Amino acid sequence: FLIAIAALPVVALAGSFKYHDAPVTVVSADMKAHTLTIKGDDGPSHTAPVEGNAIKELSSVKAGDKVTVTCKDTDKGEHLAVTEIKK
Repeated sequence: FLIAIAALPVVALAGSFKYHDAPVTVVSADMKAHTLTIKGDDGPSHTAPVEGNAIKELSSVKAGDKVTVTCKDTDKGEHLAVTEIKK
C-alpha cells in the first residue's frame, strides 16, 4: 500500500511534461557532460542536457549532422532536455 501512495506524485509529475520534435543541425555533442548543442534553421545555437534514450544516441552524432530531436518541456513551455535523437 505504501508503494502505491509513493508512486502517485511521480505519476502526477510525469503528466506535466510536454514533448515535441524539432529538426536541427548538430553543432557539438559532449558525451562526458551529456549535452548536445544544436541549431535550428531560424535561430541561434542552444546547448541542452541529454537524458533517457538520447544518451546512447549521443555518441553516434557529430557536428554538421542533420537530426530530429525530441525535446521535453515543462507545461509552461520551458525547455528541460533532449530525450531522443533521430537521424
